[in-house]
Amino acid sequence: MSTFSLEIVTPERVVFRGVVRSVQLPGEQGSFGVLARHAPMIAGLAAGAIRVVHENGDVERIATSGGFAEVRATQVLVLADTAERAKDIDIARVEAAIAQAKARLLEGGASAYEEAQEALKRATARMNVVRQQEGM
Repeated sequence: MSTFSLEIVTPERVVFRGVVRSVQLPGEQGSFGVLARHAPMIAGLAAGAIRVVHENGDVERIATSGGFAEVRATQVLVLADTAERAKDIDIARVEAAIAQAKARLLEGGASAYEEAQEALKRATARMNVVRQQEGM
């Protein structure tokens, strides 16, 4: 099976760099997959899970809060606002973030509501990545 280079970076660090079989990304207009020799494109990313199929067939999930992906025939570069590998996510912190976001949703106020919705999306994406990686 053909492979390509994948790099996922945030402003703070390189989260992933390696050779992969495929990657599925949470696009702003819906999830999309990339295989080797994909047509070039740039896409906005939403909060969600990045699903990486490694060269050996192992599957890894990485949570992101959004960003951009640049796809080329032999390389995909993800410039993420934030990104966390499933193994690095602290479930207790995620549960607390979800509870806090839900409480803020009930407080009211238009700007607070929108901010709470975004926080809830990010926290839910992180929790889903952990659950999916563990096969829950």
